[in-house]
Amino acid sequence: MFVCVFPGEPSAALVQGLIEAGYQPVPIASLEAVERSRPADGWVAAVVELREQPHLAMTVARKLGAEYSLSVLVVADRTHTEDLVTESDYEDFILTPLDRIELRVRLGKLATTTEAPPSAQADLVEFRDLTLNTATYQATIAGAPIDLTYMEYELLRFFTTNAGRAWSREQILSKVWGYDYFGGSRTVDVHVRRLRAKLGEERSAWITTVRSVGYRFG
Repeated sequence: MFVCVFPGEPSAALVQGLIEAGYQPVPIASLEAVERSRPADGWVAAVVELREQPHLAMTVARKLGAEYSLSVLVVADRTHTEDLVTESDYEDFILTPLDRIELRVRLGKLATTTEAPPSAQADLVEFRDLTLNTATYQATIAGAPIDLTYMEYELLRFFTTNAGRAWSREQILSKVWGYDYFGGSRTVDVHVRRLRAKLGEERSAWITTVRSVGYRFG
């Protein structure tokens, strides 16, 4: 998924954060480069970093939305918050230092491009009447939305894409939370309990406790 990034020399932290969040950043030095560098599938969003010239950056953000119909995520440090208050030509913002998970969530909610309709189905993960949209981080049951936290969503996505197999709590921790997570396996139990409650009594049985092992979905 390609995002255009202004300015043409974005910070290393932003580039690395975008890559780790699953996006391909393409720096642009001018608005003319938006069309010239546009990938075949189109841009999923634009990221504008406020740095030495915040007013210029906000002007670019405004034009990216108005002239190119792109959703804009503004990256700012706390010295630029006043600029964010006086401007409204962007969909969302994130403050530095960047948090990789927060960046992924915020961009995921903006990455709703309609330039490549055939790929939209690839963003859906389905299990019976449960549908997860991995582009927008939305979840529905029988068409009705369910409110999930980011980690609840990630856990449910892991379960639905690995249905039928039993996983230990330690495996789930490493797959969903990552190897650098220092919390205990009780974290998995807490999130499973919350997921079961949000799935409802009828569907909570989709998550089965496997004695002395962990959990199985489906």
